[in-house]
Amino acid sequence: MRAVRCLQYGPPETLSIETLPDPHPGAGEVVIDVKAASVNFPDVLIIQNKYQFKPPLPFTPGAELAGIVREVGAGVTQLKPGMRVAAYTAHGAFAEQAVASASSCVPLPDYVDLADAAAFTLAYGTSYHALADRAALKAGETLLVLGAAGGVGLAAVQIGRALGARVIAAASSAEKLALCVEHGADATIDYSREDLRERLKALTGGHGPDVIFDPVGGEYAEPAFRSIAWRGRYLVVGFANGEIPKLPFNLALLKGASIVGVFWGEHMKREAELGSAGFQRMIDWIREGKLRPHVSKRYTLDETPQALDDMAHRRVTGKIVIVP
Repeated sequence: MRAVRCLQYGPPETLSIETLPDPHPGAGEVVIDVKAASVNFPDVLIIQNKYQFKPPLPFTPGAELAGIVREVGAGVTQLKPGMRVAAYTAHGAFAEQAVASASSCVPLPDYVDLADAAAFTLAYGTSYHALADRAALKAGETLLVLGAAGGVGLAAVQIGRALGARVIAAASSAEKLALCVEHGADATIDYSREDLRERLKALTGGHGPDVIFDPVGGEYAEPAFRSIAWRGRYLVVGFANGEIPKLPFNLALLKGASIVGVFWGEHMKREAELGSAGFQRMIDWIREGKLRPHVSKRYTLDETPQALDDMAHRRVTGKIVIVP
């Protein structure tokens, strides 16, 4: 099989394509013929050794995929060859075949497109865990999504709407905000030209957002937190900006607010049953039309370095996938 390989830590252009022996599953594992693999911002960090998860060199990057089960290992009874699945692999997805733990696979009905499904596990799993589980977002509450046109951001917009919240999407251009409106945002903030706090005050009548979903970090974290409503929940999802903000704890006291960490990978390890139930609920939402995974661009396996570079420099909106 052909696979993308990270032989040394570095930028996307240091990756190579190699032909490797076909993999075989161990106990509790499956081998999947990869039909599409999603590109996520952590993939850019992992190949540079800048992420908390550090696979040993050499390795194949790519954390999530969708495809057809090729072979099952000992003890696997819930999956069979020929089944359509999405899977979270942490690494190994940017290849023609990939090994996944059977427990990390989500069976897919025929009506779910495999390219869309490849963009489903990590982004939608993270956003669902953040909003439904960690924040317990309720119908009628106001949700602010920072970086709303990115993969997890757009998923949060859709999931927030599915949960009955009023969703305010914040992004850096009119084009990105138009995409957010298309996917369910009720109101928008262009923080490249609008004052975030003043716009939030106007949109919420001074109440502030009940839940803030922040996968970006950086300069907008503090003004967003200063705007949070009484008993608000600030979801720390990631730091795509590259800067970890120092949030003032006195504001948490004055607002009775919570700063809530979101670590979906560890959640799936420790609370797999709860995570699986969330995925089943989201699959129902896809059938009902409440969720629409958005794939904005597709790349070939040989174009993987370009896909990662486009992700690193934010040249694309929504989710992008590698199609081997």
